[in-house]
Amino acid sequence: MGVMIYQISENRQIPLFALSFYLLTLSMMNTMTYSRILGIGSYLPTKRITNDDLAQMVETSDEWISQRTGIKARHIADDSEKTSDLALKAAQNALSQANIHPNEIDLIIVGTVTGDYAFPSTACLVQQKLGITNRCPAFDIQAACAGFMYAMTMADAYIRGGLAKKALIIGAETLSRIVNWQDRNTCVLFGDGAGAAVLGASDEPGIIHSKMCADGAFESVLHMNGRMNNGEWTGAKFINMDGQAVFKFAVKSLAEVAQETLNEANFPAEKIDWLVPHQANSRIIDATAEHLGLPREKVILTVAEHANTSAASIPLALDEGIRTGKIQRGQHLLLEGIGGGFAWGAMLLRY
Repeated sequence: MGVMIYQISENRQIPLFALSFYLLTLSMMNTMTYSRILGIGSYLPTKRITNDDLAQMVETSDEWISQRTGIKARHIADDSEKTSDLALKAAQNALSQANIHPNEIDLIIVGTVTGDYAFPSTACLVQQKLGITNRCPAFDIQAACAGFMYAMTMADAYIRGGLAKKALIIGAETLSRIVNWQDRNTCVLFGDGAGAAVLGASDEPGIIHSKMCADGAFESVLHMNGRMNNGEWTGAKFINMDGQAVFKFAVKSLAEVAQETLNEANFPAEKIDWLVPHQANSRIIDATAEHLGLPREKVILTVAEHANTSAASIPLALDEGIRTGKIQRGQHLLLEGIGGGFAWGAMLLRY
């Protein structure tokens, strides 16, 4: 069979299939789709419990908690508030900031370990509460404190692949319901809240690179392994944690994944405008910033007022940074966090 030739000049000819491949590649480069944050929103329950309040419940003190964690207070949902209610309010705020009607959303992903029910998913409940009737896919991701980043990474893939144009990503938790309020080693650490982001298709880079990791070999270090069996609850009813083991693993793995993410994106750490970390412990956050050579002035910190809100932690911090005017459009952010599993990761994006 002969090869078809396309003559592009008097002295130059190329195979037609090569020209077709070149034009297709050029077209794809010119129409490359990225995902970018269009809006951010958050919600915190009104009930606020300080360290001094906790000292009336368990043997602890403000000094003991503050020195070890950086936490001063946390917000707790009241009995009438479900996780989906917190998620709804954060989603409404994000949609309002993005100026997006709910029915424009064509993908909903919720990161949570404290959903309303075993099923349906919290995402489906939020879809219904928002009045979305376009039958868009809606599902939950369970990656503990890394849940929001896992959800963002998946939504980014949907948008880049052309399967969605506008995605609603939510991290929402009511951890107060799986905390033993008589255990001073865990009850001082956690709070409730929700944060949300609207991602939209863009021809300019938003999410630049992400790296998600997991290692199930550490499941016993941080877990809540209760389950229903024939209508009865079996196993642990509350969060169990080996604090020292979590701290040691988190400091090492977060430093590594943050650096790997930057290296793979060929992006120097000194160009990061803000580190937006999971708000679990100020000492872990300081260690990651120090590894990257970032001063505390470039770190968004909300742990003092929010405590550890698991999957809600990073979007809550993002919203705080934006509302206070610290984070500006066009700046580069590095998100990072780790949770039970272990599941952890980092994400580089341009806001």
